Amino acid sequence: MTYYQELLQATENERNALLAAPVITDCMQSVITLETYQAFLSEAYHHVRHTVPLLMACGSRLPRRLEWLREAVAEYIDEETGHQEWILNDITACGGDKEAVRNGNPAMATDIMVAYAWDCVQRRNPVSFFGMVLVLEGTSVRLATEAADTIQSTLDLPRNAFSYLSSHGSLDLEHIDFYETLVNRLEEPDDRAAVLNTARVMYKLYRDVFKSLPRGMTRQQAA
Repeated sequence: MTYYQELLQATENERNALLAAPVITDCMQSVITLETYQAFLSEAYHHVRHTVPLLMACGSRLPRRLEWLREAVAEYIDEETGHQEWILNDITACGGDKEAVRNGNPAMATDIMVAYAWDCVQRRNPVSFFGMVLVLEGTSVRLATEAADTIQSTLDLPRNAFSYLSSHGSLDLEHIDFYETLVNRLEEPDDRAAVLNTARVMYKLYRDVFKSLPRGMTRQQAA
C-alpha cells in the first residue's frame, strides 16, 4: 500500500463526516438557496486567498532534503494564482457584491481553519500544508462539478456564476494525480505524520465551515 492510499484509509471517517454535512446533502438534493451559494463563495474567497501565500511560506521553510518538493510548490503557486478572483467574479455573476466580500471578514469557522493552516506551516512542519491540500482538493474532486450543475439548475443562475466550482472539478482531478506522486515520495515519518494529522484536523475544520453556512429550505418546508 502506498502512503497516499494509507492517507485515504486513515482519514476515511473524517472525510465521510465532511461529506455528510447537512448543507452538502441539501445541495445534492437540490435544496439550496441563493443565500447559501453566495455565503459559500464568500467563505471560499476568504480561505482561497491564503492559498498562494501559504504555498510561498511552505516553500520557504522546507529543508534542503526536500528541495524536490520546493519545486513542486512552485508549480502549485503557478496553478493557484488568481483563483480568488474567479470566486469574486462568480459572486458578481450571481448578484452579490464582490467588493463587500473582498473587504469583509470570514466566518469564525473559516478564520479558524486558515489560522490553523498558517500555524502548521509556520510553527510546526511546513509539509503539513499537504494535509490541507488533500482535504480541499479531494473534496473538490468529489463534489465540485456535480454541485455546480445542481446549483445552476436549481437556482437558474448563469454559467459564468460557476467558474470556481466548474474549473476545480476537472482541475483538481489533475492535481490529485500530481499530489499522489508527491506524497508517495515522502519518506520521513515526521513528514508523513504531519500530513496525516493536518488532514484529520482540516476535515473537521472544513466541515465546520460548511456548518456555518445558512441552509436552504427542506423539501417538506418547500412543499
